Amino acid sequence: MNLNSDPSEASNSAVCPVEVPETSPGDKSCQKKSKLPEGQKILVVDDDIPLGKFLSRELKSRHFLVEVNHDGETACASLEQSAFDLVILDWNLPKMSGMGVIKQIRPIQPSLPMLVLTARNRTEDVVSALQQGADDCLTKPFSFLELIARVNCLLRRNSTSTTLVTSSKVGNLSINREEHWVMRGERRIDLTAREFVLLDYLMNNVGKPVSRATLMREVWNIAIDSTSNIVDVYMKYLRDKIDSNEEVKLIRTVRGVGYVLSND
Repeated sequence: MNLNSDPSEASNSAVCPVEVPETSPGDKSCQKKSKLPEGQKILVVDDDIPLGKFLSRELKSRHFLVEVNHDGETACASLEQSAFDLVILDWNLPKMSGMGVIKQIRPIQPSLPMLVLTARNRTEDVVSALQQGADDCLTKPFSFLELIARVNCLLRRNSTSTTLVTSSKVGNLSINREEHWVMRGERRIDLTAREFVLLDYLMNNVGKPVSRATLMREVWNIAIDSTSNIVDVYMKYLRDKIDSNEEVKLIRTVRGVGYVLSND
């Protein structure tokens, strides 16, 4: 069922750009397939009030704690005052755009998962959102079950990352996940949130060649057509910051495969 009606025509049914599953929240088979950790808090930010209400109701039915904001400035205030496990926000928001929210919050909460909802469906727009710090991007109209699957994936990935060892070292390259810093010898390296996640993934797979497709799936949590060079662009950023002026190059290209981080 695809709900794309004009919000002004909303009555007793939810009106939002979402394909709602035919099963009800009380359907045990549906709940079993979509089971998620209970008690986690999600911030939903969308100026489409019916959509916000719908998402809040459905997420609460799956045992999430939910707060709904309708503009970017209020969202920033909420994120600065309260702790959330995940943010779902629209790209186009009043007062401050979704990208503006991410830009302001990322330095404060670099590991907070942020899922962007947008009516923009061009690959360039998705890439832009990811480059600006979004963890995932979902195009409207979308299936609610797909949204739940992506939420589950982001929360699982974030939960897994918090159980990893606090720090790792490859050669003279060190990373501290808790304090969010990177050092090459005595030199401190400033990385963006996305660069940090990318380096973290490489350090968790030291010596293993990793394909571009794997990096897109694991670091960006999205599949993009083969013409996108976003992985290569970010690997260049990392190399410039990590290997520049260093005798030993740690990040290497594996021809026909992808990249590897190694001190061998």
